[in-house]
Amino acid sequence: MNDLMHSLKRLSRRWLYGAIALVVATGLVVTTPQPSKADINIFDLIFNGIQYVQLSNLSDEQEVDIGRQTDRALKRQGIRVLRQDVPVSQYINEIGQRLAMVSDRNQIPYTFQIVADDSINAFATSGGFVYLNTGLIKAANNEAELAGVVAHEIGHIVGRHSINRMREITLANGIVGALGVSQDDLVNIGVQLALFLPNSRTAEYEADELGYENLGQAGYDQRGLISFMQNLRSGTPEFFSSHPDPGNRVNRLQEMYADSHREEATYGTNPEIYRSRIAGL
Repeated sequence: MNDLMHSLKRLSRRWLYGAIALVVATGLVVTTPQPSKADINIFDLIFNGIQYVQLSNLSDEQEVDIGRQTDRALKRQGIRVLRQDVPVSQYINEIGQRLAMVSDRNQIPYTFQIVADDSINAFATSGGFVYLNTGLIKAANNEAELAGVVAHEIGHIVGRHSINRMREITLANGIVGALGVSQDDLVNIGVQLALFLPNSRTAEYEADELGYENLGQAGYDQRGLISFMQNLRSGTPEFFSSHPDPGNRVNRLQEMYADSHREEATYGTNPEIYRSRIAGL
């Protein structure tokens, strides 16, 4: 955690001009990369102030761009993903796109990638980027279970959890100034969030609920998310170091299932078909 705080504090911009605060909108903002201090003209900054936007009102296009840059940064950090043209990657993309198109944020593009890592983990960054470890894909018993995990990660994107946490971190660490926070800074924070910091319990609950509904909207057996979490709770506790509180989450999902009035779907429950589709791992 000390290393994380050190990394975040290094991002702080200390060269901001107090006078600019009078003409640039207040609040958390995102900018395009800035020129060097020697090249800065105060009048250029004033007239370019309209290019700054509040992070709370970040456009979909800007969020996707941050996600794309974060993806490149993660790969520079050593995250290895399978090629998108291999059959198993295409299969995972089919599952993800089926869910994304009926999610509450189906207006943005989604990218689903397989991380070459046998540990059981999955995570999402901003702008529609979802990552699934090979270990997690192999741990699922059928497509509905894997779809439950994918839907949960889409829920984090629908809830803008990564962007919300970026806002909290920049405010808490004094990174925000009159000229705001550059996209480079936000990408660096995004990498730290993806690799080191779990989501809050509130965010996990919301992603569970959104993911559960998303499963039903896509025609999957909603019990897939429940059974996957139950199996991991009993056999793979390390998964919940980054996805906390499994007991209460399973209970909440079971209550949602009991209260559901949607016609029960059974798609994605055949384990033999699933195993044949992930045979390349």
